[in-house]
Amino acid sequence: MLPKFNRILLKLSGESLMGDRNFGIDPKMLSQYALDIKTITDIGVQVAIVIGGGNIYRGMNEAETGIERAQGDYMGMLATVINGMALQATLEKVGVNTRLQSAIKMEQVSEPYIRRRAIRHLEKGRVVIFGAGTGNPYFTTDTAGSLRAIEINAGVILKGTRVDGIYTADPEKDKTATRYETLRFDEVISKGLKVMDMTAFTLCQENNLPIIVFDMNTPGNLLSVVTGKQVGTLVN
Repeated sequence: MLPKFNRILLKLSGESLMGDRNFGIDPKMLSQYALDIKTITDIGVQVAIVIGGGNIYRGMNEAETGIERAQGDYMGMLATVINGMALQATLEKVGVNTRLQSAIKMEQVSEPYIRRRAIRHLEKGRVVIFGAGTGNPYFTTDTAGSLRAIEINAGVILKGTRVDGIYTADPEKDKTATRYETLRFDEVISKGLKVMDMTAFTLCQENNLPIIVFDMNTPGNLLSVVTGKQVGTLVN
């Protein structure tokens, strides 16, 4: 089985790790993700991962919490490192070599983010997990995903969600919503569709980096996407 993409960046939301829980990490979801990631490393795909932190901490309204936005964003970055450590441990349990790189220095648990080192790890077949977002407040993990994908010359961003693509409306609220198979960047903007935040999306558009939005919670979907099957929605 030949992959369509040699190097990918997989963007996962923190919330997806919760499974059916209201908070934290569901070990069943971690195991499923790890096994799915292993199926694509086994056919030679180089895999980098950016993961959110919304299952542990979500930047909250400053007026309600008294925590200023920048401080809240740093707290969210630490949450992404916790998720990265959990995913790293689970991947290594199924025999996948990984490296966790953090945009905030945490020498005891991760390497600092160094672009050339990350690329070298990928070339050696290791999965690289990028933690702590961009290392700067006011940027989302979507933006971190786009930035890292461009830096490591990934062929595509795979945005793993709970929904099987981009719809005309929210399919969980509107039963008449229909799924797009392909979209152009300018169509996403003109139709006002929510794919990523605007900073992240613009980065992909300016660097001609395709995005595939797909349902990561269905086992086997990740392998189908990287081998070129029609799964999810392609934006290019």
